[in-house]
Amino acid sequence: MWDIDLHRLADLLAYHKEAPMLFSSGLFLWLFTAFVLVYFCLRGKLTGRLLFVTAFSYYFYYKSSGTYFWLLATVTVSDFLIARAMARTDRPVRRRLWVALSLLINLGMLAYFKYTNFLVELVQSLTGGTLHHYDIFLPVGISFFTFQSLSYTIDVYRRQLTPLDSLLDYAFYVSFFPQLVAGPIVRARDFIPQIRRPLSVTREMFGSGVFLLMTGLFKKAVISDYISINFVERIFSNPSLYSGVENLLGIYGYALQIYCDFSGYSDMAIGLALLLGFRFPGNFDSPYKSASITEFWRRWHISLSSWLRDYLYISLGGNRRGKGRQYLNLLLTMLLGGLWHGASWNFILWGGLHGLALALHKMWQTLMRRPKGWRPVGGRRVLGVVVTFHLVCLCWIFFRQSDLSMSMEMLRRLFTAFHPELLGQLLAGYPAVFALMTLGFLLHFCPQGWEQACRGAVIRLPLLLQAAAMILLIYLVIQIKSTQIQPFIYFQF
Repeated sequence: MWDIDLHRLADLLAYHKEAPMLFSSGLFLWLFTAFVLVYFCLRGKLTGRLLFVTAFSYYFYYKSSGTYFWLLATVTVSDFLIARAMARTDRPVRRRLWVALSLLINLGMLAYFKYTNFLVELVQSLTGGTLHHYDIFLPVGISFFTFQSLSYTIDVYRRQLTPLDSLLDYAFYVSFFPQLVAGPIVRARDFIPQIRRPLSVTREMFGSGVFLLMTGLFKKAVISDYISINFVERIFSNPSLYSGVENLLGIYGYALQIYCDFSGYSDMAIGLALLLGFRFPGNFDSPYKSASITEFWRRWHISLSSWLRDYLYISLGGNRRGKGRQYLNLLLTMLLGGLWHGASWNFILWGGLHGLALALHKMWQTLMRRPKGWRPVGGRRVLGVVVTFHLVCLCWIFFRQSDLSMSMEMLRRLFTAFHPELLGQLLAGYPAVFALMTLGFLLHFCPQGWEQACRGAVIRLPLLLQAAAMILLIYLVIQIKSTQIQPFIYFQF
């Protein structure tokens, strides 16, 4: 019996490709409970605590991506040593060579695992060769931890950051498990000063952490997973079988699904960090409330959009070389941002559409002589929100569909076979789906003060009631969740 239990335990703790570690899984909740007990027992032992968290983070990554944790170690050691080497020289040429080496290692690794097949297929299609697909596994989160580590070396190169003396501190920063596999992309200058501070979790931090864990779990496991499995996937898998109105509601559903999925992960990551005594910057700010595409990118995936702005757009020249160059830089930045999401033409098209929209919006602001920071109010703002939301939804079609012909089929159904008379029948056929969609959008568009009031109420609750609320939510998730594992959408990036 004891041997059987050991085998079961080993199987439970081993990596399974079909069941990666998720924040919303029962296994993670049990492991995190045990982790927290050890973590706070090491409260006064800084080195021991850093070693323990780093080891757990590497195990967490192993449960998410198997033996590819060596990539994480490679990035960590190489960028730590490169930053140290840059600090030892004042020669501009040598510093440029060192930062170029960091770019080569990080982007080269990313290019091999993420873009090899895309580039090979592109070359073969241009030369007329036989198409060949290499069996290359895409490690979970590689786009996130490479960008995070690059922010460190680039900041050191720009002399905005002093390099660390301790490899353990840097390994802790790069591998910290709450945001390791799907962000937010935490800058070194925001996180590193917190590493060696005395461990302190205030009542506000603990209550906010519990609130964010609850909201993130609800968004992901209740709203996103349910509407995805029971409606959105059916529409996108074969749009020609459905009318235009069904396709439209499927697009609205995906807009809500991807927001709840990704912002739900970010909420849980930020909440877990708060419970451990660390603060992360926010990653979403009600993006569908945006009245322009520029505002949308200030509210959506903030850690990525700000990274692209600071390390790519500004490096290309930003708006310092005339309006024409600014528009080109916006387009190039978003094209590369689209490519960051995946090695396929649909992501490049998605990024290009957003880049074009950003350039046109900047051009419109210039023609209308809008002052910097100008925001519409009243009816203009409502109209701007409606137009921006539908523009974003249009782009989501190309983001979600892997085949351009399927995207065009969805658009064709919208404009040639809409059939609004089917709306009542559709709503009656999927009552739970549309109830959750309505709830999701209402929660998204409710005043921000309401969310702050709810967070304050959770913070003020006694610990036992906070625990009871969390248990009740987990019970609700268990009752409605699918038996099929639903990984976070951004795991694939």
